[in-house]
Amino acid sequence: MDTKIITIKAPGGRLSEEDISGIQKAGEIIKNGGIVAFPTETVYGLGGDALSPESSKKIYAAKGRPSDNPLIVHISRIESLYEIAETVPDYAVKLAEVFWPGPLTMILKKKDIVPDETTGGLDTVAVRFPSDPVAKILINAAGGFVAAPSANISGRPSPTEAKYVIEDMNGRADAIIDGGGGEIGLESTIVDLTVQPPQILRPGFITSEMLGRVLGTEVETDKAIISPESGQKPRAPGMKYRHYAPRGELVIVEGENEAVVSGINEMIRSDKESGCRTGVMACDENAGRYDADVVKKTGPKGDQKEAAKRLYSILRSFDDEEVTKIYAESFEAEGFGEAIMNRLLKAAGHKIIKK
Repeated sequence: MDTKIITIKAPGGRLSEEDISGIQKAGEIIKNGGIVAFPTETVYGLGGDALSPESSKKIYAAKGRPSDNPLIVHISRIESLYEIAETVPDYAVKLAEVFWPGPLTMILKKKDIVPDETTGGLDTVAVRFPSDPVAKILINAAGGFVAAPSANISGRPSPTEAKYVIEDMNGRADAIIDGGGGEIGLESTIVDLTVQPPQILRPGFITSEMLGRVLGTEVETDKAIISPESGQKPRAPGMKYRHYAPRGELVIVEGENEAVVSGINEMIRSDKESGCRTGVMACDENAGRYDADVVKKTGPKGDQKEAAKRLYSILRSFDDEEVTKIYAESFEAEGFGEAIMNRLLKAAGHKIIKK
């Protein structure tokens, strides 16, 4: 397959007529049964017609993704929610009014118009209204309903830069829209509104506290997010299978700061003796203290937004530099930090060393 690369001239800025025309042509590709990678404010998505079983099959095939792992349906106007959801409760409307367009995915009972191939065989549908202007134009041009997981080979770190989309999807997608880097860097929060109280199935920028304030009730977090062995069918993307992983072995190290630094350096010395090429993910304040072959800065200590924005690019860059053993400083699993730790745990296969 020849993949067309569509480059936005001013990513993050005012779209030119040429940009809009290119995006609309990409939308026509989706409308005609093709698949297109495109930017959002979270990560790049790989989009196809959400109402076409064949398009969803193409997405699964391109990613090498298990077909029981549901896709998210992206819309470009709130009214579209009523066309694909069996019922839209008042609390879903409240969340949409506050957080849409934005990095929140809501799970509701689906209408028959949404094929099982899109929902992984579930009777529910995951819906999101992204805020990225490129994504909104594309969705409109594609017919209003675009099923899109992240635009990477299944299991690999989600791409926040077009170069990594091209690395994974060149020859697999019909087109790739290069729209620069994502604003947030982690996938959307997924909240299941078919249960009471509502339940977070994937943490993200929109936290349980933020949702709870709008709904006036506690919002729980599904225990399967923490436990790698839930034994249940995934109700949302990222719940069951290993995700976000670099090629090298990744280990999270947690504990008091001095113990973490000295512990990682001790393990690095042993790894180097064994012939490993070593890497460390560290806050800016600690980065210069490590003896690894490659050290990547996650941003100032405690800056969750910056760490999230850099996370996937850092994991990808370790692959670029052929690092075989990676150590990551842990993050406080509160607020947005819960989402960062969720992705790191998945990437590390839940391997944690306590110091």
